[in-house]
Amino acid sequence: MSEKLEGRNPVLEALKSGRTINKILIAKGDKHGSIREIIGLARSKGLVVQEVDRKKLDALAESASHQGIIAFVAPKAYVEVEDILQIAQDKEEPPFLVLLDGVEDPHNLGSILRSADGAGAHGVVIPQRRAVGLTAIVGKTSAGAMEYLPVARITNMAQTIDSLKEQGLWIVGADMDGQEFYYQANLTGPIALVIGGEGKGLGRLVKEKCDFLVRIPMKGRVSSLNAAVAGSLLMYEVSRQRG
Repeated sequence: MSEKLEGRNPVLEALKSGRTINKILIAKGDKHGSIREIIGLARSKGLVVQEVDRKKLDALAESASHQGIIAFVAPKAYVEVEDILQIAQDKEEPPFLVLLDGVEDPHNLGSILRSADGAGAHGVVIPQRRAVGLTAIVGKTSAGAMEYLPVARITNMAQTIDSLKEQGLWIVGADMDGQEFYYQANLTGPIALVIGGEGKGLGRLVKEKCDFLVRIPMKGRVSSLNAAVAGSLLMYEVSRQRG
């Protein structure tokens, strides 16, 4: 079984990360810039690189811009939540997890993964139901971050939150009903940041299980931000406070 990675950055980062790649298709005549680097790296690993008409790539692509390259790869392996906590322990850092309560747009998930990687999160947790998984569009939008950031897929978000609490993490929800602005809260300890889905926000039970809620000040007429934008602000505030 293969999945597709589309775009130069996602394919290059997959090659660097050691992900199993079955075949790479590139547009005929396109051997400039990073494509040249990708071809060289792929061939040094003994991988199949095939030149095809751009129309074939257009037909295969799921995202709007494949940038002249598509790779067929082994499915991205999900990890367990415990694996993410172990990564934090190995780094001797307080755990920093990002929990997504029903994010369904692959572009939002890709952007969140990119921000989480940049902000130093140890991993992201997503539910199996009513949420997007790791797809080609997610990989493209994440600009390669999907190859490095551990992602756990769980069956019950509320139970996962209970388990994280038992292990000493503070659960912080992003919600317009938050008692304080996100930059006023103490986000320095072991933390799981919970971001709600598009339009719906946090589910009732998940919201109730949060230790506290924080909000983003909104001065315009729109009452909330896109999930990926809100998540990015909060993740980088965690990063800032941790120094």
